[in-house]
Amino acid sequence: MNRRGALQRIGALPFTTQALVWGGGALSLSGCAGPQPADYAQERPVLDLREYFNGTIDAWGVFTDRSGQVVKRFTVLMQCTWTGNQGVLDEDFTYSDGTKQRRVWRLEALPDGRYSGRAEDVVGQALGHASGNALRWQYTLALPVDGRVWEVQFEDWMYLMNDRVMLNKAVMSKWGFRLGEVTLSFSKR
Repeated sequence: MNRRGALQRIGALPFTTQALVWGGGALSLSGCAGPQPADYAQERPVLDLREYFNGTIDAWGVFTDRSGQVVKRFTVLMQCTWTGNQGVLDEDFTYSDGTKQRRVWRLEALPDGRYSGRAEDVVGQALGHASGNALRWQYTLALPVDGRVWEVQFEDWMYLMNDRVMLNKAVMSKWGFRLGEVTLSFSKR
């Protein structure tokens, strides 16, 4: 299989956004001149993951390929709990083709608005930084493709809109090439 064919298939596969939401080991994108969490320091309401991701959360999302075409639609039911600085986000995904997937994130709140996280299909540790109403979350996801596992990078940006609604936009890349995007809306019950 050629590289182009492999990348096209990766973009069409189901996956979770935290891989969606929590989305990877440190991305090389963080060195770019793009936005930084500190750019949102004055934005309100202030995002505290321990407050928002506590209880039941419903989410709706789409995965778009490089051309912008919607490849997958999905819903997520999240059960979230925190004990001190340790959190568990139990995510159940249902995709438009009927497939289902589960991911359990184990998060830790660190000093200065930083967070770390692990999940079974995340390579290494996910790292995040919240400032104001925004969170940048970066990680590497192990994604099965045609009997092989590809490591793809995610850079998620989450924006708290009010005490119930948060928006998430994630970019998925491989070898520095953008494969697609995940757009997600969370609603806290």
